[in-house]
Amino acid sequence: MLPWLHSDQFPLYLAPMAGVTDVTFRGMCKEMGADVMVTEFVSAEGILQRDDRTRHYTDFDDGQRPLGVQLFGADGVRMGEAARKVIDWKQPDFIDINFGCPVNKVVSKNGGSSLLKNCPLLAEVAREVAKAVPIPVTAKMRIGWDAENINAVEVARILEDNGIQAITVHGRTRAQGYTGVADWDVIGQVADAVKIPVIGNGDITSGMDVEVRRAQTNVKGIMIGRAAMANPWVFQEAKHYLSTGTHATPATVQQRFALMRRHCELAVARSTRGGEFEIVRSMRSRLMSYTRCIPGGKFLRGRFGQIASMMELDDILAEYLTHSDRFNSRSDMDDEVPVETN
Repeated sequence: MLPWLHSDQFPLYLAPMAGVTDVTFRGMCKEMGADVMVTEFVSAEGILQRDDRTRHYTDFDDGQRPLGVQLFGADGVRMGEAARKVIDWKQPDFIDINFGCPVNKVVSKNGGSSLLKNCPLLAEVAREVAKAVPIPVTAKMRIGWDAENINAVEVARILEDNGIQAITVHGRTRAQGYTGVADWDVIGQVADAVKIPVIGNGDITSGMDVEVRRAQTNVKGIMIGRAAMANPWVFQEAKHYLSTGTHATPATVQQRFALMRRHCELAVARSTRGGEFEIVRSMRSRLMSYTRCIPGGKFLRGRFGQIASMMELDDILAEYLTHSDRFNSRSDMDDEVPVETN
């Protein structure tokens, strides 16, 4: 039912990240070697109310397949209805249920990772969605609510018993958010405890990370999230390492700048929700994320925080290249950049 997980392949997933993994960014990551895509999380209630903005999140191009649409909610029957509507609209390859989002606005509605505290309701949601649709249903979860309530193995067995065909495990608790270190020991325990495929997620930034986790656990694939925000090349770099045992040459500053510009161009061209001014402004945080791998990133982030046009982008990049010598001696490329993920 999930051919990319039932063969000799070891697929690399692009993680669903709110405000990041839209149709444009997914297409770019697909070109860079990502194997499987999942949309940004989508409210089941929004779909049932036929909210145009919610439906927009389910858009994808056929070239991005295999692709799943990720739903969140806490009413299994209504989520099943929403999943059927998505299938009628878009025909995705699978439906993914979000049991991992730590964001308060989702948790407060009893969605996302809050269901890790209510296993009977989690089981009902999984069962009703799996029963409602003719395509595979998968799930993404965290290892538990907090350090005192790590129940990933129990939850994974419940999901398996209720029709879920693959599980992605993020190796952090809800309480951790995106801080601390992902617990791959727990991910490995989950992979050993169930018969369905498990995909590991958390702190994967290189091909060596992928190789280590594949060797140390029984996961059948790896999901990469925040590392791809700064470095979409991570997928092809990982595949290069897996096939050769050597690290690929990192993308140059010029290649990164070309990617920034192309991302903006594609976003503007695809948009039906605003012109260049609105779209480029909405790209500020994305451009800032790309600077994490560039010497002088702090300078660029300061400029990108005010950007509003393609002309300004060209001027900023030209200014940077003109004065590149002064940035190459600095070490601010790894300063933390705010991210929004799910």
